[in-house]
Amino acid sequence: MKKGIHPETFRTVVFKDMSNETMFLSRSCASSRETIKWEDGNEYPVIKLEVSNTSHPFYTGKNVMLDTAGRIDKFNKRYAKK
Repeated sequence: MKKGIHPETFRTVVFKDMSNETMFLSRSCASSRETIKWEDGNEYPVIKLEVSNTSHPFYTGKNVMLDTAGRIDKFNKRYAKK
């Protein structure tokens, strides 16, 4: 690792997935003004996530294909062999 480019101040934080309310404890140098009481009784800063491994389709196996405005049909019609 190059010296002087990596942060040196890590602290324990809670990451909270906002889509399914799952939380996990880890270390990070990201800042947060909000705190939350963890299972061990201590209060930690909380960092809110939109997607984590508990809600991402790749990890859950629930791949959802959204076809907005018929894009797939439009593509197939445009490039279909005539």
